[in-house]
Amino acid sequence: MNDIQRSLAVAFTDCLGVKPRETVLVVTDEGRLALGMAIRKASLRYARESLLAVMPVRANNGQEPPPAVAAMMRGADAILLATTRSLSHTQARERATAAGARIASMPGATAAMLRRTLAVDHRGLQRLCDRIIPRLSGARTVRITTARGTDLTFSLRGRTARPDHGIIRGPGGFTNLPAGEVYVAPLEGTASGRLVIDGSVLQARVRRPIAVAVAGGVAVGVGPGREASRLWRELARHGRAGLNVAEFGIGINPAARITGNVLEDEKVLGTVHIAFGDNSHFGGLVRVPSHQDGIVKAPTVTIDGRTLIDEGKLQL
Repeated sequence: MNDIQRSLAVAFTDCLGVKPRETVLVVTDEGRLALGMAIRKASLRYARESLLAVMPVRANNGQEPPPAVAAMMRGADAILLATTRSLSHTQARERATAAGARIASMPGATAAMLRRTLAVDHRGLQRLCDRIIPRLSGARTVRITTARGTDLTFSLRGRTARPDHGIIRGPGGFTNLPAGEVYVAPLEGTASGRLVIDGSVLQARVRRPIAVAVAGGVAVGVGPGREASRLWRELARHGRAGLNVAEFGIGINPAARITGNVLEDEKVLGTVHIAFGDNSHFGGLVRVPSHQDGIVKAPTVTIDGRTLIDEGKLQL
């Protein structure tokens, strides 16, 4: 078994717990077809049946898959979404989860990424999630600062943080693979300040840090440079909903590194990320076919005045 097959074995056994009587569905697109086929091949060792659905590349993260693919998703036991754009924040994914499917979303994944990041202690990630979640859930005030100028605050009142440790053996489980974050939807309208994205955004490493001005829970301006202009165009084309401060996430995967691929970048231990757009699938109120993450390196995070992260180092 080659390296990618060994890594995928972790996904099917440790993470999804696929059983011999079950049906696995691999959803892929024309941009990730080779990886999708490799995942389906690996799944044949564990499932009764394995199906491959190939669709056109979606225009952006959060765009719904074709109705025929959505219907297939509702009938599978375990699903791996090996797509170019993310299907995590879609009604199709949410309805399949509600129907009992266990779903691993892998937007933008590569073979090299999976070889590097899947062979981690997922039980250890689970224990770390269990320690972080109570610190975040329902917090009155979160403040993020960095040496590069981030100073952003928001409230988590009434919001519950969620784990992404990769272990989804029960009906309706959902995770990213690679896994390794805790995430939560900030209370709409409460975010304000300045966010400086210095890791990655829009599937590329940031060459020049991007400053995002935030007021009333939405981005109100970005700068400087071409990367900032591109980000603004992507967010603003969806109107006010696309500018919504949608997610606060904390990376906890020690094997992940910043490569320009947000799927992995947002899991890097010592980083946090802020996403703009849709948060309707994890406790928020904004529904829009867009969800764009920006990675922030070496943050200091205080929760109701108590330090959780000190310049990228967890304080637990």
